[in-house]
Amino acid sequence: MSQAPAWRNRLLGATCFSLAGPPRAAPDAAPSIWVPLPPLLAGADSVCESWLGASQAWRGRRGPVLFGQSEGLLFGCLGVLESGFPALAADGASQTPLRQATAFAYREIFGLLDALDFPHLYRVWNYLPDIHGESQGVERYRQFNRGRQDGFLASRRPLAGPVPAASAVGSADGPPAFCFLAGRGEPPLPVENPRQISAYHYPQAYGPRAPTFSRATLARIGGRWTLFISGTASIVGHQSLHPGDIAAQTRETLANLDAVIDEANRRVPGTSFDRGQLRYKVYVRRPVDAPGIREALERWLGVPASALFLQADICRRELLVEIEAGGGPAAVKPCRR
Repeated sequence: MSQAPAWRNRLLGATCFSLAGPPRAAPDAAPSIWVPLPPLLAGADSVCESWLGASQAWRGRRGPVLFGQSEGLLFGCLGVLESGFPALAADGASQTPLRQATAFAYREIFGLLDALDFPHLYRVWNYLPDIHGESQGVERYRQFNRGRQDGFLASRRPLAGPVPAASAVGSADGPPAFCFLAGRGEPPLPVENPRQISAYHYPQAYGPRAPTFSRATLARIGGRWTLFISGTASIVGHQSLHPGDIAAQTRETLANLDAVIDEANRRVPGTSFDRGQLRYKVYVRRPVDAPGIREALERWLGVPASALFLQADICRRELLVEIEAGGGPAAVKPCRR
């Protein structure tokens, strides 16, 4: 019990997942956001994912963004009501409410980072209601990708190369929600997957604007490297594989995770990221598939999985599972020169 106050003081923020509605109060008064995704295999109908700093956290708000920071690490979150943005037509492209809301969210995120001098956006989580719905003849996920690029361009951020790791999944209801981690110090290293085309180079068959994210990001936090792996699915090159086959999709997803981990180890010689030392978040389209995915994940890991399972829609209709991961290296070897 004596350590509890110190833990609360270090809490940067939290993302709470439940269909039962938002918690009555933010966990320990920290910045938090509710996302209507039901936990699976958790034995509870509500789970909060918390982020801790190395020391006392300083918390605040800038416009719609709630944030907490500690020693060069910042967590932030915001929700944006689409109803605040009327449908418009501009520059020959449809400015849907979701596109505008997404662009606004990213402008606010980058505005906060500029104001607080956090130049490096490491990781973003995007939760979108009705991700496969359509309005004005455009799928909502594609509207989101347009809005994300609008926000990056307006904030003078690159659209390829040094871009953050990210996930975008469909939530049950509520406004679009955005959570992020950012930092100071050394620029992060983007990591791509040699088995896949970089998302920002996807052909226009997947939409007029390509997704703006890297397959993973290596960030130097507290003197050690931390790996943030984006949402990873059964995609090779740019094509979805094994439609309708959850076992094959899971195997392909794990092969992609292996490739990203190997590439991260190649990018930072002397550092060994090990799959068993990472923490996982697993998005599952069909709840009935969750036990089999967990069994496959634990066989692959060789140890019980440290994983949060959530029911969510994946960004492509044919995909049934998406897995993200993060954590530090299993060992760091001294570099001799």
